[in-house]
Order: sequence, then C-alpha cells, then structure tokens
Amino acid sequence: MDGSQRTLLITLTGRDRPGVTSRLFSTLAGFPVTVADVEQVVIRGRLVLGVLLECPHNADIGQVWSAAEKVAADLDMDIEVSTGRDKTSPRRRGRLHVTVLGSPLRPGAMAGIAGRIAAGGANIDRIDRLASYPVTCIELQVSGADPVALRAELTAEAAQQQVDVAVQRSGLYRRAKRLIVMDVDSTLIQGEVIELLAEHAGCLPEVAKVTEAAMRGELDFEGSLRERVALLAGLDAAAIDEVRRKVQLASGARTLVRTLKRLDYKFAIVSGGFTQVTDGLVEELGIDYSAANTLEIVNGKLTGRVVGEVIDRAGKARALQEFARRAGIPISQTVAIGDGANDLDMLQAAGLGIAYNAKPVVRQAADAAVNVPYLDTILFLLGISREEVEAADAEDPPAAG
Repeated sequence: MDGSQRTLLITLTGRDRPGVTSRLFSTLAGFPVTVADVEQVVIRGRLVLGVLLECPHNADIGQVWSAAEKVAADLDMDIEVSTGRDKTSPRRRGRLHVTVLGSPLRPGAMAGIAGRIAAGGANIDRIDRLASYPVTCIELQVSGADPVALRAELTAEAAQQQVDVAVQRSGLYRRAKRLIVMDVDSTLIQGEVIELLAEHAGCLPEVAKVTEAAMRGELDFEGSLRERVALLAGLDAAAIDEVRRKVQLASGARTLVRTLKRLDYKFAIVSGGFTQVTDGLVEELGIDYSAANTLEIVNGKLTGRVVGEVIDRAGKARALQEFARRAGIPISQTVAIGDGANDLDMLQAAGLGIAYNAKPVVRQAADAAVNVPYLDTILFLLGISREEVEAADAEDPPAAG
C-alpha cells in the first residue's frame, strides 16, 4: 500500500440550529485526523456543511465514519460520507467573481449564465447571495476562465436574459479598490442640469436634442456644450439657485457614498455640468474631489459662455488621474462610473469602469454595466452585501435629510 494519506469527505444537511458545527468537530477531535477544507452554507434555515479530512494510516476510518453518522442521527440530519486518496488541491487559476443582478432574477437567466461558464471550460466554485432587494444579486466565484473571453460571453447572455452581469478578477485586485470617480448628470443625480436651465430659458427642445446626440457620441462634447450654453445667454443667474433646489439625487446615491466613506474610500465627482451645482453636492455628500465646468455670469446674467478649460471626455480621464495622484492611489485601484460617451476615456482608464444606465456604446466598452435605477447596487459589484450595509446603518444610523 502506498504512503499517501487517505481523505474522508463528510457532508451534513438538515435543519440549521446552534451547535451543529461544534458538535461535529468535537466528535472528530477524538481521532488522529486533520482538517483539510470546510465549507458551510445556510439557505432558508437549511444547513449544508462539508468537511474534508486527511486521515493518516493509524486512523480507523470506519470509526470516524460511524462517529459522524451518530452525530447526524442525534441531530436528525442527513449525512453523506465518501473516501479517497486525493488531498485538497488549490482552485484552478483564472479565478473570477461573476456578479449577476436581476429584477426579477429568473431560473432561465442563471441557467444561461452557468451554461456559458461551463461551455468555456470554467468551474463555479461557490455561489452567494448579496442582496434580495431592490434587486436580486447573486455572486459566483469561478475558476479556470479567461476574463476577457468570459466577459464577452456573459455580456451577450445578459442582454438575452435581460439581467446585468459583471466579471472581475478575484483576490487582492478586487479588494484594493480605494477611489470612486463618478459622473454627475443622469448618474449621481437624476436628469441633466443644462436641460433644467434650458427649461427656464425656454429652449429645452433644442438643448435636449443636442444633449442626447452628444451622449450617444454623435457630436464632439466640447462643441456641443458650447452650443447648448450659448442658448442660455441672458438667463437670470437666479435660475441656477432654483435648479439647484430641484436637483434630485439618484435612488441609492446617499447609501453608496455613505457606505464607501465608512470603508475609507475616497469619493470624487467629475462633470461636464457646472460647478454652480456640483459644489453644493460636494458639501452635501462630503465628497473629497470634484471637477466641472463653470458658467460665466456677468451682472447677474449668464453670458452663454463657460469659463476656463472645458471638462470633456479627455478632461474627465485627466481628472481621474489627478484625483488618484492626490489620493496617493494607483489607477488600478480606481472605479469610474458614468453613462455617456464623454465618460468613455475615464471608464477605460480606471481599474474598474461601470456603465450606469448608459448608452449602448458605453455599455459595450465598460468592464461592467448596471441597468437598474438604484445607484447603491454598485456596492454589490465591490462585494459588499445588502446585509452588511444594513448592519452598518443599524450601528451608526445615517443623518436625516
């Protein structure tokens, strides 16, 4: 007989209650075995506990087996035991996190995603639920996959199944994110500030048409911005104050910022909009860095021009790099979030680029896409669960307002 150690895999299933894990390990402690691996999950009060043991030749596997069966019988649980000679092996290389968001999330979507993973020769090692509302979010830990190829496959499947899927490398690469840089109009806030101003100026249809074309990438952003701002010439500056009061944060925005600030993230906003509005958001939310355009005002009236260099597509990417430099954070540890074509350079430069309710050209270029109207679902892509958010809010309730 060879000198390799034998293994014993014990799987307990049944009603969960306190003491199950303790009881099993207390029994196993009476044998000369070592613990090679343990996994446990509870779903709706049902426990699945798997323990892999390495057994030297002086261990009587039959006695260990019988002792484990007695524990199961005493606890009124089901047990499955199998033997082998293979030690626990490390998971295959190419470990990834696949995050799936659905509202609702249907079995067919999970079947399609799991099928694409299997077809690519990869394996699902673990599945966890990160949230049950306002969307259902499931995270799969996958090994043996090429991230670029799998992202392409799952993006196609997600579009077909009408769910959102993000594919990220696992390990320190994911945990190291420390700076969030976010677009403002139609991302951090609902709607476009320039359109709210245009409504006051009586030129909303003209401005909205140019805005939509610019966000699709059909027009140069700087040229389109100057064209739209020119239409505001003569507008009383008091209209800016009225617009500022009307601005509404995206659903979940406060939760997103509050949670990440608790985790010592730095938070930045970069906008093709205007400092006359973004400065208030910085103060209200405690944002660390910001960059935006500034409307020129003379004698209490908008002149139809902007002051200084325009924050356009390239300017947003430069702002991301500057914010990272000021925070002392490498670009690989940044997350960028945006919705329009002028966000593309920023999304592609960041360690993780997220398209949020974005135009098709942006969704195709980003690392991940979220198409639900809840900004705090971004937390799930960072591995933060709804349960963890609520537990933190319970210990330190957010301020009213």
